[in-house]
Amino acid sequence: MTIPEDFKTRLKIAKSKIKKQVQSDSEQKGSFMGGAFKLGTELVAAVAVGTIIGFILDNWFDTKPWLIIIFFFLGAAAGMLNVIRTANRMQKED
Repeated sequence: MTIPEDFKTRLKIAKSKIKKQVQSDSEQKGSFMGGAFKLGTELVAAVAVGTIIGFILDNWFDTKPWLIIIFFFLGAAAGMLNVIRTANRMQKED
């Protein structure tokens, strides 16, 4: 094998390795974005559900605005707890 052919072979191998690495990097970025959206959605959903429950109970018991405030903070605490649990689970998977 001559030197130019050997160089071409090594160049092809290096290019294929770089191409594989670029593809895996783009897949990893998508995975991180998905995880970030998941964490944000869990937090917002918990706060929204807590606030809605507080609103319904306030209308039912006629105690405005106390139950809305209480359930808003309960929903926020539950959302933060869910985010922490999910983040820990995601970290263990990686």
